Amino acid sequence: MVLVTLGPAANSARSQDSTRARLDSLVEALRLAQARLDALERQVADAAESGVHTRSGTRMEISGRVMVQAFANTRRVNNVDDPQFVRPDTSDAVPVRGGGMTMRQSVIAIRVTSPDVAGAQFSGDVQTDFYGGQQPSSGGRTFPLVRLRIARASLRWAKSELMVGQDAPLIAQVNPVSIAASGTPNFAAAGNLWLWLPQARLTIGGMAPKTAAIQLAVVAPTNGDPAAAFDTDLDPAERSQRPFFEGRMRVRWEMSERPGEMGCGGHIGWIAINGSGLTPRSLVPSQAVACDIVAPMSILELRAEAYKGQALRGLGGGGIGQSTSPTSTAVHDVGGWAQINVAPSTIWSVGAGYGIDNPRDSDISPTGRLRNAAGAVYFTTHPAGPLLLGVELRRVATTYAGRKLVNDHFNLAFGFEF
Repeated sequence: MVLVTLGPAANSARSQDSTRARLDSLVEALRLAQARLDALERQVADAAESGVHTRSGTRMEISGRVMVQAFANTRRVNNVDDPQFVRPDTSDAVPVRGGGMTMRQSVIAIRVTSPDVAGAQFSGDVQTDFYGGQQPSSGGRTFPLVRLRIARASLRWAKSELMVGQDAPLIAQVNPVSIAASGTPNFAAAGNLWLWLPQARLTIGGMAPKTAAIQLAVVAPTNGDPAAAFDTDLDPAERSQRPFFEGRMRVRWEMSERPGEMGCGGHIGWIAINGSGLTPRSLVPSQAVACDIVAPMSILELRAEAYKGQALRGLGGGGIGQSTSPTSTAVHDVGGWAQINVAPSTIWSVGAGYGIDNPRDSDISPTGRLRNAAGAVYFTTHPAGPLLLGVELRRVATTYAGRKLVNDHFNLAFGFEF
């Protein structure tokens, strides 16, 4: 009877002890979890305190590429570290060749975003490099000047987008992939219109995959004339007192990190030619029609662009940098380029491309450039973390009256991305 009486009491005591142990264990787990949360909050607060903030409260990202490049050329060119065309040697008996190193194609970019600005998604970005020239000193390219490349502010609604800033021409937005040609994109003066110009651009439609869009742009007029130090005078396109106008229709079938897009458009502008004697000043039209495509296909990608027009130096070297003829008429021009890129992994990629610019011979001066072609192959790899290594071989052939000059350009690049 004693065992029968005390048994349930003992079982109850053991149950209470087990429950108390479980409660104590749960309390300890909660205490540890709270300690971890407190530590995480302190870490987040420290990061927020030491991080970079924008005055408007928008999200900001900083990225860039720091790169040193070794280069070599077999002929005299217009730009030794990123050549676009070949120049005649001062003496045919002694060709000008050589090599060097530079870091002025390093790029720094800042991007800000906000999910709701005037009922739209806002994004803005600025890209700069050190390709803006060089200090007049013994350092030369060792002391490059900072240059503004791209600066854009975009508002995107459900079915439209407005962009104001500096960007590539609306009719020629595609550039080849190249580690050796970022200061001036590859195939410039060989079929690639690229020059970043101030503009206001409106896109209607095309905000979803497999949809079409109409794009319109008002672009700053420019003739592409080289500017001297402290030269703020109006160039011939600005003296026309009219902006450039461009329009384009595009179709996108892929909106991921590897977008697929094809489009065609037109360009119209004017260049003022000063008269002499009894001849009044006249306006030479700058005109072009152009088509471009970016087509990702598994590990492959096709990039291409083609145009036909006249007086196109202001869009980035059209006519091999020749806009008007000796008789002050427009230089008619046909050009284009294509490139195939292969990226089997995120570690490495290879590619090859070819571009050509062929202005009308009768529009060119006797000493001018009649034809310019460029072919390039490259290999790029990210061996570890942010490290970047690449090599590019480029052959540029420029035709003058009675002769063709060929330059072989070698470029080896090493750096890091962030």
